[in-house]
Order: sequence, then C-alpha cells, then structure tokens
Amino acid sequence: MPRRRYRNHLPTRPTWRCAACGIAWPCSAAKLRLLGEYRCDRLALTIYLATLQAEASAQLTEADPARLAERFLSWARARG
Repeated sequence: MPRRRYRNHLPTRPTWRCAACGIAWPCSAAKLRLLGEYRCDRLALTIYLATLQAEASAQLTEADPARLAERFLSWARARG
C-alpha cells in the first residue's frame, strides 16, 4: 500500500495560495495548525500573521488591504 505523502499547508509566494490545497492561505488546515502551535501565545500568533500580511500586501498589489486584514488576522483573535 503506498504511503500518503504529507504536505504542509504553507503559503506559496507571490500568489499566497496554500502549497498543499491551493486555496487562499491561510487555509482551514493552516489555521488549525497555527492555533495549535500558538495556543498559549495568541499575541505572538497575531504578530506573526501581521508580518505575513504585510509581506502579502506588498506582493498582492491589487488586493484590498481590508480584505487581506480579514483573511490574515480576523480568525486569530481571541474569543471573549
């Protein structure tokens, strides 16, 4: 039986699509992985995502900055 090859759900540049599933990054799998990795430090996650958002904004010059903020940051906010 062939082994399944695991692919990381990481962003490809300059398109900012997921290397594994091809949808806009961060995809659902990437979000779950990041929430798990940063479960004890949501502030660090937010800083990391804001850094990536700035990089994506420079490469996706046609993208609406507000939509990029929604895509990269809104899901990572701590819930009340």
